[in-house]
Amino acid sequence: MRYDGIIFDWAGTVVDYGCFAPVKAFEEAFGAFGIQPTLEEIRKPMGMLKIDHIRTMFSMNRIAGLWKEKYGRDWNDEDVLAVYRMSEKKILEVLEQYTTLKPYVKETVETLRGMGLKIGSTTGYTDEMMAVVTRCAKEQGYAPDCWFSPDSTGQMGRPYPYMAFKNMETLKLKDVSRVMKVGDTVSDILEGKNAGMTAVGIIQGSSAMGLSMEEYKALPEDEKERLCDKAAQAYLNAGADHVIMDIRGVLDLI
Repeated sequence: MRYDGIIFDWAGTVVDYGCFAPVKAFEEAFGAFGIQPTLEEIRKPMGMLKIDHIRTMFSMNRIAGLWKEKYGRDWNDEDVLAVYRMSEKKILEVLEQYTTLKPYVKETVETLRGMGLKIGSTTGYTDEMMAVVTRCAKEQGYAPDCWFSPDSTGQMGRPYPYMAFKNMETLKLKDVSRVMKVGDTVSDILEGKNAGMTAVGIIQGSSAMGLSMEEYKALPEDEKERLCDKAAQAYLNAGADHVIMDIRGVLDLI
């Protein structure tokens, strides 16, 4: 099939190998209220609008139980907002440290552009956060043709498809079946499928895998294979059309 455009996610897909900036922010935000979430609890909703991510974590049985134990009552929307505001503060403090381009991004995007494809992007970050991320990425040679955060869609982030549709409008793409959405979380896959696009999950350096490059490289081959299979299955269970090891796999699909 011929494609006219590719819409990439940001953290864990084109920057921030392993998607660690949001993890650190959520961990410290809940920690400020005396709650210590596990990495699995933090990563499960990854890719969603950040306040929805916080709300989803609050809804988890263990975290809800810890909150009630500490504060003597069930959590409410005011608690969600308080932790969310703390997470925004925390992520802005560390974000610039987690903006390094992932391997093969710059050259892959250059190749795609040479083939005539438009490059869009969506994110779970806010516009304020993206001001940092886009600046740092541009300094390293990566700048999509456009990007949209949930701030541009009335806070209707993933899994809603509206950020993807804003990309299509801006890039003047008329056929959803000729657009590919590429990301590193289940939320990315759901966004792509809800938009009617080809949805593709990236394995290496993804939030779904949750490992730094050093941690991944240090694994024995059988463990690498096991974790890659686990991440791939999570994407496929969410409806992914394709799963690729790294961003170069997009070229094979094209």
